[in-house]
Amino acid sequence: MWISKRDIKELSDNIRKIIDGQPLDIRDNHEGEWGILKNDIHTLASLKNEQADTLRQERDSMRDTLTNISHQLKTPLTSMTVMADLLENAPPDKQAEFLSNIKIGLNRMEWLVSALMKMARLDVGTINFRRESIPSNTLINLALEPLQILLDVKDQFAHVSDETELFCDKRWTAEALTNIIKNASEYSPTGSKIYIESGMNPICRWISVTDSGEGITTAKIANLFKRFEGSRSDKGYGIGLPLALAIMRGQNGDIEIDGGGNGAGATFTLKFYK
Repeated sequence: MWISKRDIKELSDNIRKIIDGQPLDIRDNHEGEWGILKNDIHTLASLKNEQADTLRQERDSMRDTLTNISHQLKTPLTSMTVMADLLENAPPDKQAEFLSNIKIGLNRMEWLVSALMKMARLDVGTINFRRESIPSNTLINLALEPLQILLDVKDQFAHVSDETELFCDKRWTAEALTNIIKNASEYSPTGSKIYIESGMNPICRWISVTDSGEGITTAKIANLFKRFEGSRSDKGYGIGLPLALAIMRGQNGDIEIDGGGNGAGATFTLKFYK
């Protein structure tokens, strides 16, 4: 097969343009080794551009995430710094108030940092879920343990009904369920009930958590699992629900939401597909 110097120069120039980022299509529909070579180069260039786009998206995502983390940490840090500066000369009653607020701020920051570390591990795929058979009531009890103080303060009661054998990672799924129940508690009034049920169907086994709030609009549901955006509370970080969803999807599961309304609270259902 004879190839002219002009064809070689043209191909070389096009390759340089592609390297410089220019979108060129150098594919050749003619048969023969020359056409195969040009098509292979085009494929290689397309892969290179896709990788560059992916890296750009990851860079932008990392930048946005770091900006959000910085903002989330800066607000409580600024508040605690101000209270610490005023603490020494404040009257005793104000000192007690400032110390209490500082402790609350530190606890919330500790939770945020812990949640972000877990989310980072999920993002990079360093978690190996150890799925095992576990009764739903055992999982629910594990999830409720860290929330007892919150439920007691709000005089709320978790009403658990039915029991189903689940197949999941006990520790991580309890973490996901804790975030779902905590969300239900935050949007249920004082003295109310949170309803936790479980069951199975031909497609999946499931646990549902229903709050006693006013429900969620369809427009808000769309943003609930967006990091740093989905919190329904001014005090929320918007990380608990995305973390719960990442844990479920890491086990081939999902979370479904029924917004409720008209006197019915919102229902979050954790699905474990068979």
